[in-house]
Amino acid sequence: MTNAIITGGSRGLGLALAGALVADGWRVVIDARTAAELAEAADRLGPAAVAVPGDLTDPAHRAELLAAAAELGGLDLLVNNGGTLGPSPLPPVAALPLPELRELYEVNVVAPVALTQAALPALRTAGGVLVFITSDAAVEPYQGWGGYGSAKAALERLAAGLAAEEPAVTVWTLDPGDLRTRMHQQAFPGEDISDRPLPATVAPGLAAMLAKRPASGRYRLADWQPS
Repeated sequence: MTNAIITGGSRGLGLALAGALVADGWRVVIDARTAAELAEAADRLGPAAVAVPGDLTDPAHRAELLAAAAELGGLDLLVNNGGTLGPSPLPPVAALPLPELRELYEVNVVAPVALTQAALPALRTAGGVLVFITSDAAVEPYQGWGGYGSAKAALERLAAGLAAEEPAVTVWTLDPGDLRTRMHQQAFPGEDISDRPLPATVAPGLAAMLAKRPASGRYRLADWQPS
């Protein structure tokens, strides 16, 4: 039995990743800011899931996540999936409100780095895996995606630095591609995004990666689907 923390685990990709890991025999600690939604997700996942509601920008909540993993027996995997899109509809950089930009960086960059820093001792001991969920907006310019994409780009560079600095830990930056999620719908209000695949179609790729354990680096989750 192995143990993971997955942030933003109440819905979308986070919930799908948690479900794929539970199906593969993992125990998961999941978090989200909406307690009721998180409790419903944990019920769906079953007894292998521990729900810890809270805000990832809160140091006390980050400590609760790590304590929950310690109670399971340790931490083998941290998936930094939780985040925010920013204003909807997505504004151009010239009109991006600076308070919204600060929040994007606080939630999408500072908070996952803070959780990672706190989790590293346990991950080093376990020889574990550290995952940062990213976006193609980190490497490709799209109108309206400057704020979110720049936050993900910053996260990717921090992940690359960690990979060079932490030889005992495997560090993956995973691009899930465009998915049919609530967050993605917020990026395109009023538009039909039913052509995008559901998160459950790519989530099994994480279990496949864990089985094969490729080197630290940036990967497309869709490239790692079980055969």
